[in-house]
Amino acid sequence: MSTPSSPAATERPYLLIPAGGRGLRLGGGVPKQFRDWGGIPLLKATIQAFLAPGMPELKGIALAVPPDRIEEVRSWDFGVPMWVVEGGDTRQDSVAAALACIPVDPDVPVMIHDGVRPFPPCEPVREALRSLESFDGAVLGEPSTDTLKRVAPSGQILGTEPREAIFRAQTPQVALLSRWRQAFAWARETGFSGTDDVSLLEAQGLRVRLVPSPGSNVKITTPEDWRFAPQPDHTVWPGDPHILRNP
Repeated sequence: MSTPSSPAATERPYLLIPAGGRGLRLGGGVPKQFRDWGGIPLLKATIQAFLAPGMPELKGIALAVPPDRIEEVRSWDFGVPMWVVEGGDTRQDSVAAALACIPVDPDVPVMIHDGVRPFPPCEPVREALRSLESFDGAVLGEPSTDTLKRVAPSGQILGTEPREAIFRAQTPQVALLSRWRQAFAWARETGFSGTDDVSLLEAQGLRVRLVPSPGSNVKITTPEDWRFAPQPDHTVWPGDPHILRNP
């Protein structure tokens, strides 16, 4: 078990979003991260949510997007340095590509976030960053409200899991830049494929904290999500970003 580094509490984080997927499950021939969301692409709305009052001030933004969207995304201006690179074949490849473009600053926190999760909650995000003073990484997670059954391939129930200890992982997932780079280099060398970003830290025996987060931090992945999630009015942008609010 490692001893985590202790970043300065005031260190501004980078926001990294792997948005290189085709995301066509919703139909219409447009990747879901670029579908219209209250007047702007969903990916842009997600980034704007991190500029809302109460959110930590960003040091920069790193994005991995499809090659045919690079010039469009580079034209967006959020008032902080931004790097846009071509996404890889997998989420893990896209994260690694975006990590590589962040300037070398080993002790700076990096928040890896889904491009289609436009309602990040302020206080859990801040708590995840504070966690890096004593943990190697942190992830937001929603407590399970369902009874969970462990089931055999035959369909027979083998047991009931205590839901008090079960959480649904969300994003952002947070670690220091040096920790992320080491983890993704290790995964590349060993062929390890994680189901989320902090699973790479976990697989190396590092200490990752789960920060409880509300279900409103939803990921827009299905037509039902798109239909029922509240779409904000972004017609105010690019004016004062401080008028934006988290739901």
